[in-house]
Amino acid sequence: MDALAELFGTGHGSASGASQASSAGCGSGGGGGRRRSRKQKKRVRPHNNPTPAPFLPPEAEEGNIEYKLKLVNPSHYRFEHLVTQMKWRLQEGHGEAIYQIGVEDSGMIAGLSDNEMRASMKTLQHMADKLGADVTILRERKVDFVENSTKRVAEVLVRKVPDNQQFLDLRVAVLGNVDAGKSTLLGVLTQGELDNGRGRARLNLFRHLHEIQSGRTSSISFEILGFTSKGEVVNYSDSRTAEEICENASKMVTFIDLAGHQKYLKTTIFGLTSYAPDFAMLVIAANTGIAGTAKEHLGLAMALRLPFFIVVSKDDVCSASTVERTVRQLTYVLRGPGCARVPFLISSSDDAMTAATKFSQSPSITPIFVISSVTGKNLDLLKAFLNVLPPQSNMQAQEALMQQLPEFQVDEIYTVPEVGTVVGGTLYSGICREGDVFAVGPTEHGEFLPLRVNSIQRNRTACRVLRAGQAATLALGNFNRTQLRKELLLLLKIAELIKSTQCSD
Repeated sequence: MDALAELFGTGHGSASGASQASSAGCGSGGGGGRRRSRKQKKRVRPHNNPTPAPFLPPEAEEGNIEYKLKLVNPSHYRFEHLVTQMKWRLQEGHGEAIYQIGVEDSGMIAGLSDNEMRASMKTLQHMADKLGADVTILRERKVDFVENSTKRVAEVLVRKVPDNQQFLDLRVAVLGNVDAGKSTLLGVLTQGELDNGRGRARLNLFRHLHEIQSGRTSSISFEILGFTSKGEVVNYSDSRTAEEICENASKMVTFIDLAGHQKYLKTTIFGLTSYAPDFAMLVIAANTGIAGTAKEHLGLAMALRLPFFIVVSKDDVCSASTVERTVRQLTYVLRGPGCARVPFLISSSDDAMTAATKFSQSPSITPIFVISSVTGKNLDLLKAFLNVLPPQSNMQAQEALMQQLPEFQVDEIYTVPEVGTVVGGTLYSGICREGDVFAVGPTEHGEFLPLRVNSIQRNRTACRVLRAGQAATLALGNFNRTQLRKELLLLLKIAELIKSTQCSD
């Protein structure tokens, strides 16, 4: 299917095709038309109508997608209004917005001439400059539903340059059967080097010796991939530390690498429920298809209502017919009554852009990538998809959570030399700042113990303020680690009650 038709709606038939179909329906004799069957009449009749104009869904007031017919020489008052509007869209997208230029608010594709498009892009750049954002053209298309037309439409990404470590952060849980190539794929994406076919790319991801020896993940690990405000990839190929990646990136994708073996299924479920991922990436080996725990992981994603996309790996070790058979198997499972999904095979950059914008709007769409970690096939499409993929929650939902009392769930406990006890987890509600006094509990005896947050780190970078929905690590100083365990809660309100009770005493 043509990418423009996939993005903009209904068909792009040509005038010549319509005339040929019309002439084919006319008989040479007087009775030729009477002898046509009813099926032939139904097949000919639609071509007699003019080709309809392509369209998008009507513009939504919420979200980070904005339609603009044209932005040519706006007045000062109009320009200020446009800047305010862009600021709202950036807030809705947590720092990024997508502008469809040449599209009416109703979704009708009108298109712009070359001069109008240049003037509109210039105005859009001025708007972004005023807000400290960068503009990147994702794709341009000619409007071909009108003959001899030179009009074009453009899809533009506007991304705000981060400040105070408040970059856009997406969490992607990586699922799939054992030996599907999950860790190898993450190693290639985050390290920037292709695999040698024997698992070299995954060595940097393992945390335990037995994982290196067996080549299988048994614990939960985190890997990061960054994108600049221009959409360029930032990983360990050009950055030595995670701090450099965070400093140079405007958008961060945190991969939660989960175990694929059956005996570690409890660990995988813990990762899906505790770390609150935004999306799931289900990795399927092309040579084995949906086998082992892949079905269970797919069922977990469906049960948790977690949007997911599929990556078919190991294309380099299979024939084309084997890959096609695996894709057909996935299509059959996704379209079944248990899933009721719409599979979308990504084969071009246009498909990747379409999937990223449609994926958040319609959870029934399931993009499918066929990649190879050895040859690098379609890895650029996967990166382009992750670059444009918007967050699930809008700004209003996050602000509502921020107004609630702070609640931080403990998922990991560490002891760091010269720092003390450190806990990692997710802030589900409220705001956490350095120096805040919390209460942790309940303990085995049902008690809540007071503690102080000495420092905060997000993606291994110092951060003064933690907001609802963000994952981080908190340094607790000399707090006794034996009094902590996973799934405990840090609550600010109880800490205030304890403090007020002590003062009254």
